[in-house]
Amino acid sequence: MARASSPKAKAPAKPLEIWAVTTGEAGMRTQAVGLANRVGGHVSEKTVGLRAPWRWAPPGAVPWPLKGQDPALDVLTPPWPDLLISCGRRAASLAIGVRRASKGHTLTVHIQDPRANLHEFDLVIGMVHDQARGPNVLSVATALHGVTAARLTGEARDWQGRLGGLPKPLVGVLLGGSTHQQIFTMDQARRLLEGLKTLRAAGMGLAITPSRRTPDEVLALVTQACAGDPGALVWNRQGENPYFGILALADRLVVTGDSVSMISEALAASAPVEVFDAGAPRHQRFLRPLVEGGYVRLFTGDTLAPILARAPDASEDAEAAVRALLESAFPKLPAHPDESRDP
Repeated sequence: MARASSPKAKAPAKPLEIWAVTTGEAGMRTQAVGLANRVGGHVSEKTVGLRAPWRWAPPGAVPWPLKGQDPALDVLTPPWPDLLISCGRRAASLAIGVRRASKGHTLTVHIQDPRANLHEFDLVIGMVHDQARGPNVLSVATALHGVTAARLTGEARDWQGRLGGLPKPLVGVLLGGSTHQQIFTMDQARRLLEGLKTLRAAGMGLAITPSRRTPDEVLALVTQACAGDPGALVWNRQGENPYFGILALADRLVVTGDSVSMISEALAASAPVEVFDAGAPRHQRFLRPLVEGGYVRLFTGDTLAPILARAPDASEDAEAAVRALLESAFPKLPAHPDESRDP
């Protein structure tokens, strides 16, 4: 995988100055910030946007991206960072602007298909079901994330007291919701509950956490179904979200198919992953090779736990590609010490 041609980057100040640039959506922030933190350095998160009419234009059609920035959000100005990691279409426009303004001295990495000329970036990390293909493109099977073995160890320790009393095996349920492509219906919620009730009747514990997209009526239905059951916990959106504790302590994970990010994060944990409903067509294209590869199973309420292959960690592959890019641009760059790295 070759780097897109650009002027040779100057040796950076130590530590590396890294910007994680998105338009603020949770799934995009998770990927950009997670990758930036894995690489290590001084990470600054930037939430950006473009003014009308540029916010609706394809990234390659914005002639002067930095002049079209939304002043109500973070505005990108010099000094430019050593590395910029962006995720999302509008963020791609501004990444292109920074790369041009820095005369190529800022290395740019974009996550997802930017829908622009790929040579405007030093590295593009696209998913297999995306259309991005090229010598500077790394194709990965799952979304990037910030879940590491070290983090899971810490979360297991922090949540053991609150989740450890639930029956074993513990089934963790990551409950998504509606997207702009598809509504999560009450019928879906009832079908999911039927499968979970089967597992609960077999003596398994349940730990269920909703997302921001979970419709209130769906959460109410799930909460009511589990009310009074000491073997089932449903997070009511009050206090700390047990999401990462569930990833760390569950023996099985059930994830709704509307979220590529949640499925990808679940696959980074050690428990087998089952997906309820495949979601919209784009999610189906994402899920199909994971099912065919034996990395996930579709959830039916089967009481026998699935035996699944360990999915490749896209975040590890992306980190390695970014480090290779940095070593090529900055030959004298020492390895960055990061005490949070996994052993």
